[in-house]
Amino acid sequence: MAPITMYSTEVCPFCVRAERLLRSKGVSEIAKVRVDLEPAQRLEMVRKTGRRTVPQIYIGEVHVGGYDDLVALDRAGQLDSLLAA
Repeated sequence: MAPITMYSTEVCPFCVRAERLLRSKGVSEIAKVRVDLEPAQRLEMVRKTGRRTVPQIYIGEVHVGGYDDLVALDRAGQLDSLLAA
């Protein structure tokens, strides 16, 4: 299974939902980068993704986007193959 990295904050309902969806797909490990604890990580997230909101999710080297993007991938039937890569 591809490694998952998720930029998140402690109090983020969309981060919780994204994690719940990924866990339901069999993901056991998610590397969380807490941008609320490390401001430099937030700057890095914005530089890498061009987005300021969390979550920002990477599956392997692919930037998926946020929760809505993750759900859209799942509904399109593309999330499972991306996770398996």
